[in-house]
Amino acid sequence: MNFEPIARIHNDFPTKFGLPRQSGMSEHLISRIIMEKEYQNPEAFRGIEAFGYLWLIWIFEPMGKREWSPTVRPPKLGGNKRMGVFATRSPNRPNPIGLTRVKLISVDFTEGDGPVLTVSGADLMDGTAILDIKPYLPFADSVPEATSGAYGPIYSEHLSVEIPSKIASLFGEERLSTLKEVLSLDPRPGYQDDPQRVYGFAYSGYDIRFTVKDKNLTVTEAVPLET
Repeated sequence: MNFEPIARIHNDFPTKFGLPRQSGMSEHLISRIIMEKEYQNPEAFRGIEAFGYLWLIWIFEPMGKREWSPTVRPPKLGGNKRMGVFATRSPNRPNPIGLTRVKLISVDFTEGDGPVLTVSGADLMDGTAILDIKPYLPFADSVPEATSGAYGPIYSEHLSVEIPSKIASLFGEERLSTLKEVLSLDPRPGYQDDPQRVYGFAYSGYDIRFTVKDKNLTVTEAVPLET
């Protein structure tokens, strides 16, 4: 059984570290979905602009091939607690497939790459292969009273974020909002809590470096990435 990508997603996150761990957690994060040549047919998108949200089915290809395991230790849960792989969002799965809900911002039918979808709230790295796109239906897909297991408590807290004005001025308003949002979600693995350690991740052409003490995150540097 073979599947071929229908599109690639593009955004400001070339690496996994720093990405929101779940879709919809950073609604300011803008991505563009570029279809493969074979699927650049406007007819395939007829009516899609009437939907507010979409489902993306994708593969963990940019993160490298991994062997699946029946149990995993999710970093966000502290890295010590083992859980069944089917009770987690771990990429170490029998089939490395992801499911993401995104907000549809616009559909551009005029670009040379065919219909281009601009979306927000994705948790995918730049270049990730998309296998399928489906409309999100709130009457069928939303269950507000659903329980969320061990994941509920860890995503309810946010860090206070301080970005010096000199660094903030490097980014436009939308990218700065995204950066603040992502940092407030605490990109660190749950088992790392060293106030002396400097963490970093690639974002929008810069290596963003920061420290965390108690619940306060401070960006210390933004170093241009080598091209």
